[in-house]
Amino acid sequence: MESFDYVIVGAGIAGCVLANRLTEDPDCRVLLLEAGGPDTNDFIHIPAAMAALFRSSNDWDLGTAYEPECNGRRIYLPRGKMLGGSSSINAMIYIRGARADWDGWAAQGCEGWSYADVLPYFRRAEGNARGADDFHGASGPLLVCDHPEKHPLAEAFLRAAEGLGHPTNADFNGAAQDGFGWYQTTTNGGKRWSTAAGYLHPATERPNLRVKTWVHASKVLFEGTRAVGVEGLRLGEVLQFRAESEVLVSCGAYLSPQLLTLSGLGRPEELELLQIPMVAESPELGLNLSDHPTAGVTYVINDPISLKDALNDENLEAWMGGAGPLTTVPAPAGGFIRTKAGLEAPDVQLHFVPAMFEQEGLAPPPEHGFTLSACVLKPRSRGQVAITSPDPTAKPFIVHNYYAEIEDFEAQVAGLEAAMDICEQPALAELIKEPWMVPASRSREDVEMHARQTMQTIYHPVGTCRMGGDATSVVDAELRVRGVEGLRVVDASVFPDTPRGNTNAPTICLAERAADLIRGTVPAATEAAAATA
Repeated sequence: MESFDYVIVGAGIAGCVLANRLTEDPDCRVLLLEAGGPDTNDFIHIPAAMAALFRSSNDWDLGTAYEPECNGRRIYLPRGKMLGGSSSINAMIYIRGARADWDGWAAQGCEGWSYADVLPYFRRAEGNARGADDFHGASGPLLVCDHPEKHPLAEAFLRAAEGLGHPTNADFNGAAQDGFGWYQTTTNGGKRWSTAAGYLHPATERPNLRVKTWVHASKVLFEGTRAVGVEGLRLGEVLQFRAESEVLVSCGAYLSPQLLTLSGLGRPEELELLQIPMVAESPELGLNLSDHPTAGVTYVINDPISLKDALNDENLEAWMGGAGPLTTVPAPAGGFIRTKAGLEAPDVQLHFVPAMFEQEGLAPPPEHGFTLSACVLKPRSRGQVAITSPDPTAKPFIVHNYYAEIEDFEAQVAGLEAAMDICEQPALAELIKEPWMVPASRSREDVEMHARQTMQTIYHPVGTCRMGGDATSVVDAELRVRGVEGLRVVDASVFPDTPRGNTNAPTICLAERAADLIRGTVPAATEAAAATA
């Protein structure tokens, strides 16, 4: 059995960060396991081609069970299965969440995770093309930039929002989130910049890092209640790897609870039914699943200026030079709004797509058009990831219970109405030829029906290995799994609830801080305080 100091399971958003930071110490031997392959598919690197990766070999291709409040529909859940994980398949929007999110986690007993604690990690990770300031870093491995080209449809959307009196926000990651503007993106020279590109590939030449692809982890190995390694499958062969210090699970909100359950953690009665010997009880494992539900409107436009048919030889040649429409991320512009008075931060985020986003992205645009969606930023509804088979290659049972809490649905309806108001402004309305996927009318009944029938994920699942200061949380504030030793979870599954915004940047921040916790080094917040003292 090969032996390492740390075995990281999952070369996704967090796993790539950990692999880089831990191997900065030349004496630290790290193994990074990935169930998928390398990030060599050309579509990975073309921002406008995100949906071309759906249901490919680079996608775990998960889905929900029948969602009760969404007319019993099943919701498609794409997740990245390759180096970089979902940072190699996402929409590349750089959003950190609101100050209230992080301070809220600290108030729930997650000591060390307040906004003041995590801001230095955001700055450490970030290589922002705008330069460094109190909120941003300029020398980190995660490259963040403005759009090389401004899509004319997105420009019209921003004029429409301004026409309604919405404020402009040039930096959603600065002093406040509220307002509309261009999203900064994790791209570089018009190409996707995943954590594989920023963190993993620069570290692969280090002799103390081993990366093994196509290894599907089947369970964490224990001696008593101490994690000592990982078992995996590759081409039918059973492989085992020993971890002398710790096993670090970074499989994401859907697959981390699956791996832990297969390893003997969870609720005794469920483990008994699966005939999995129990290592330790974890009463909340797989529970507390949360996500940002989104619903929107789609219109056909008069002129052929959308991203429909953009994937052609001429545009590919331009993209190779860092220009042209293929450098456009799926949602280059958007905004954050509060749908009612008294909120401490925005409760709805809008994403403007300069194309018709059809059938959860699984069908090509039938016409030139655009889509404007509104997602609920702080949902209260909670779902579950459950394991129904001891076969590690079986997909987990997932139900989100979207809209189960009435407050979520109220915010969704208000967000949809705000989106339609923007689309009716002259800057956009004059471009529209006909509605394509919109409510039958502006009546409350029709808007509600539209929300339930067209809702989809915005790809931000969290919470199934909840971090907290209470004994029932799955991991403690240092991400150590309760009830066992030598095992941590480092990914978005530990988030107590959803941050307000896209989850790539918060997960990177989490992994940056986790690396310090694992190494026992001085926290970045302490470093920052000392530097300014």
